[in-house]
Amino acid sequence: MTLAIRFHETGGPEVLKLEHVEVGAPGPGQVRVRHTGIAVNFIDVYFRIGRYPAALPNGLGSDAVGVVEAVGPGVTFLAEGDRVGYMLGPLGAYAEARVMPADVLIKLPDGISDRTASTIIMKGLTAQYLFRQVYPLKAGDTILYHAAAGGVGLIACQWARALGVTMIGTVGSDEKAEIARAHGCTHVINYNRENFVERVKEITDGRGVPVVYDSVGKDTFMGSLDCLQKRGTLVSNGTTSGPVVFDVTLLAAKGSLWITRPAMVDYALPRSNMLKMADELFDLVLQGKIKSEPGQTYALSDAAEAHRALESRGTIGATVLVP
Repeated sequence: MTLAIRFHETGGPEVLKLEHVEVGAPGPGQVRVRHTGIAVNFIDVYFRIGRYPAALPNGLGSDAVGVVEAVGPGVTFLAEGDRVGYMLGPLGAYAEARVMPADVLIKLPDGISDRTASTIIMKGLTAQYLFRQVYPLKAGDTILYHAAAGGVGLIACQWARALGVTMIGTVGSDEKAEIARAHGCTHVINYNRENFVERVKEITDGRGVPVVYDSVGKDTFMGSLDCLQKRGTLVSNGTTSGPVVFDVTLLAAKGSLWITRPAMVDYALPRSNMLKMADELFDLVLQGKIKSEPGQTYALSDAAEAHRALESRGTIGATVLVP
């Protein structure tokens, strides 16, 4: 038996319950992983509230790091004792241990601690596919990135700096502005004190930006469109403030704009692509160009409190559960 967070109905953080569950031996193509760190991501909230459907009862979480405890038949590229991370596969990462399909596991380099790895698997690979695949950035580009002091945002700040990209980031407080700036964000806008559309136009001498990365959704969507140059691209990679509904004719009216709503799975698979993405991320971490530690940690049993903090936008950087 092991402990895991389960939910039997959708709703607020109170639906998350700590329960004893059975974790058996791995079958063909599987391994059993004992977790050392479990990342809390906003997508977990979406599953908990029912915005993304999940069969109930169910576990929660899809992003964790740990140590391989047992290897099932047919698995040749992993061994007991290997340190691994993952960000794909079935729900259920909020647990002390679990059985996982081996083909979604990524071996961790010796130079990257479990503590760091627990903050960069999903979040770092999200920055990779946003910046290197969805809208490939190059030195000299200027971008707008919302939630620049979030878990993905702080990695994005550093990745933009490494690429030679001018990043304009939005945050919700002066404290978060200082942190984003310290991580490499060139211009930081506190949207609670400034109009971000006006500031972006001011920073870019009225031109706007070629791309906006918007994980906030409803509250920022229209402003994000207004920050774009003609034929610019809005990358809608989240809806933390609520889902977006809009009239597609706005894209023509505002300058023949493009919009995309990317999903990690479509960029990280097949496995060979996921490993290339991880290699690029790990290389930047090992070079010291990306540094990442949890902004806040909670015990596994306090997963509900972690969700309350995340939803209140009171967190800075990555949130990690420790079994």
